[in-house]
Amino acid sequence: MNRIIYGFHSVTARIRSNAATVTEVFLDAGRQDVRGKDLRALAESKGIRVMSVDSKRLDGMVGGQRHQGVAANVLVQALSHSLDDILDAATDPALVLVLDGVTDPHNLGACLRVADAAGAHAVVAPKDNAAGLSATVIKVASGAAETMPYIMVTNLARTLRELKERAIWVVGADSAAEHDLYVAKMPVAVAWVLGAEGQGLRRLTRETCDALVNIPMSGSVESLNVSVASGVCLFESRRRRMASARD
Repeated sequence: MNRIIYGFHSVTARIRSNAATVTEVFLDAGRQDVRGKDLRALAESKGIRVMSVDSKRLDGMVGGQRHQGVAANVLVQALSHSLDDILDAATDPALVLVLDGVTDPHNLGACLRVADAAGAHAVVAPKDNAAGLSATVIKVASGAAETMPYIMVTNLARTLRELKERAIWVVGADSAAEHDLYVAKMPVAVAWVLGAEGQGLRRLTRETCDALVNIPMSGSVESLNVSVASGVCLFESRRRRMASARD
């Protein structure tokens, strides 16, 4: 199956990580700048055909999204068959991001980027009421969609219970939680569970968590964007691991 991806980060990341899956690149004929020339040279060095097209054709290919003058036709690639495969292959304690009800593709793309930066092993979401890996997600992820496994599961609560059976502590971020994440005690292996901004975690998801923590807020805003909150939680786990390694 093929899909169109767009934007310089997304297209360049796919060529560098798996050029064999890129069938052709479409470059705005009006882009004669260094960035456009470098992308053309990179694609051609990998044996990928580059087609010069007008901006209107690119607009049509990506549905009017901001494409920066570049798009590519790529083969859909699977990063892993299952969450079990990923966790079985992990050489360090599990760090997983679970998204409950995040339907906005921009938020999902940003979460994938944050998870990749924090060294998470996977991002998990339910098959229903969640964003899929669309071209918008891939562009916003800025290359992270090529490296960060995104696993969509049929039953999220059951998946959380299976994580617990692996001795992975399931921690939900909830503004109403009694303890904040900076003082809460938790083991090294963690699955952070976050809901969509404004909606939070669903009842069953919340009840399945081993613990709930809040992100302490000092300003006037009451909540954070889910990708920002994901970054706070994941990097707190990373900070604790680094501190433990120094002790």
